Amino acid sequence: MQLHLQLWWKGCGPMQYRTFGKTDWKVSEIAFGGWQLGGDFGPVDDAESVRTLHAAWERGINFVDTAQMYGRGHSEEVIGRALKEWTGEHIYIATKVQPVQWPRATETDPSMEGRYPREYVRSQCEDSLRRLGLETIDLYQLHGWFPQGIEQTEWYDTLSELRKEGKIREFGVSIRDYRPQDGARLAASGKAASQQVVYNLFEQRPAEQLFPACRDNGVAIIARVPFDEGSLIGNWSADTYATFGERDVRRVYFKGGRFAKTLDRVNRLKADIAAATGESEVNLAEIALRFCLDDSAVSCAIPGMKNVHEVDLNVRVSDGRKLPAEVLEVLSRHKWPRNYHNPDEE
Repeated sequence: MQLHLQLWWKGCGPMQYRTFGKTDWKVSEIAFGGWQLGGDFGPVDDAESVRTLHAAWERGINFVDTAQMYGRGHSEEVIGRALKEWTGEHIYIATKVQPVQWPRATETDPSMEGRYPREYVRSQCEDSLRRLGLETIDLYQLHGWFPQGIEQTEWYDTLSELRKEGKIREFGVSIRDYRPQDGARLAASGKAASQQVVYNLFEQRPAEQLFPACRDNGVAIIARVPFDEGSLIGNWSADTYATFGERDVRRVYFKGGRFAKTLDRVNRLKADIAAATGESEVNLAEIALRFCLDDSAVSCAIPGMKNVHEVDLNVRVSDGRKLPAEVLEVLSRHKWPRNYHNPDEE
């Protein structure tokens, strides 16, 4: 994958850009994940969210991912407000439409039939355009991909119509948590410009089958959940779970014994990295983000950012440096794929 080097705004430093699949888009490899803007990870200050988005764009981030279901449209509204006040270069906006009914997390091969009816998708696209204040959405994604969609193509026909009408520029899919293999056949079909997938230090399986399929077929990869919803930042303690509010999705993702198991895994990971590098302090967040960018199949990673300080920490990782071989070897021993939506299962 071709890399493009450019200066950050105001001379802050370098930002790497990558070609987004078969398009001519040059997107920042560190992009902006917008779920937290909707308030699903705790209370948010919209004014601070707008400042955070502007700071990210000033530092070279030019791709934002959101969805209709993030805060029931609130994330899109905040991004729309920030765009209205923005006078700089083009910002690529990616959003998603959820199915009318999600399958159970335990279903391995759910039908696509009826998940994305034509009129529903068209209506939801119009609502997203209104909330974002846009005439055209750069990337419109199915929030859940189900492989029977290869044959059951109402979704494809509808999105193709929207693209022809100029409502969207490209369309892609978001692969279900825990099922990266679901996108391989789709990549070969040529039906989607991009695939978004969970990829992090614990969930490394996309690199085995999905990434080669996407690379071979010119499909862009958006790496989501690079910090494992926070655990791979490396600053959790035994008391952290108690700080998650009642509406914080992490109360579900890490409920029961999942939080303690995750914290133990993180501490063991940090200890192994320290032993391999000889460093007493391990910046796990930096390693986690560099890991996502290490594979050239990845077009961008989309960490969430709540404030300008988090933006600065993330953009500094975009300097073209690779992780040392000894660190990669350690990371390969810490694979731990699990289903976020079944926290009682391993």
